[in-house]
Amino acid sequence: MQNITDMIAEGKGKRLYATENPDEAVVYYRDETFAFHGLKRGRIIGKGEINNLICEYMFTMLTEKGVPNHFIRRIDNRCSLVKRVEIIPVTVKVRNIVAGSLAKRIGYPDGTRLKNTVLEYCLKDPELEDPLVNLTHITAMSLATPEEIKRMEELSLRVNEIVSGCMAEINIELIDFKLEFGRYKGQILLADEVSPDTCRFWDARTHEPLDIDRFRHDLGDVEEAYREVLHRLTGNVLKNTEEE
Repeated sequence: MQNITDMIAEGKGKRLYATENPDEAVVYYRDETFAFHGLKRGRIIGKGEINNLICEYMFTMLTEKGVPNHFIRRIDNRCSLVKRVEIIPVTVKVRNIVAGSLAKRIGYPDGTRLKNTVLEYCLKDPELEDPLVNLTHITAMSLATPEEIKRMEELSLRVNEIVSGCMAEINIELIDFKLEFGRYKGQILLADEVSPDTCRFWDARTHEPLDIDRFRHDLGDVEEAYREVLHRLTGNVLKNTEEE
């Protein structure tokens, strides 16, 4: 196990720990689950282990395709070593098909394919419920420079292209997803995670969700959906293990 020191941050599904190397951190993936800005809480048994493996697969693939990211290596079942980035407090949402809050805002039914990919920006502030912001908000608040925003856009679209293609090969549609970015030694790196916690994955044949929406909307079979995504990606079948 990597030598860890203090906990840096705790989010909905992860904890981030400092290490003896100031340029590195350890991500611990949890089974605990939150939805609707923390109003709904629960546990998806084995989720942390599954997301750790999915993120290893995704970040490794993105590295091979030229997308710079924070991932270094998986340490064990629930922990991965990452570059310690300065997170930019703006989440980028990438939307290919209408679902969730977008359906309510624009009046299109869930499942409507958009004529082009839509990028949205949200302020990372749970107390304000992560509100939508635009590019002028971001620069006015000095959250990121125009050059950084442009780079985040470029990387977001590239991630969309790569992950959409990957999922299509295993009969899963990438509906939408959110990304976080960080600064690291003068670079903008993709950070956080790419998993069923942060992406809407629908089975391409049945259009059934294979992601956190199963928990949000009490659809049942949440653990099975996460395991199905991992199995299709890697062929890995995990035992039903609970977070220690």
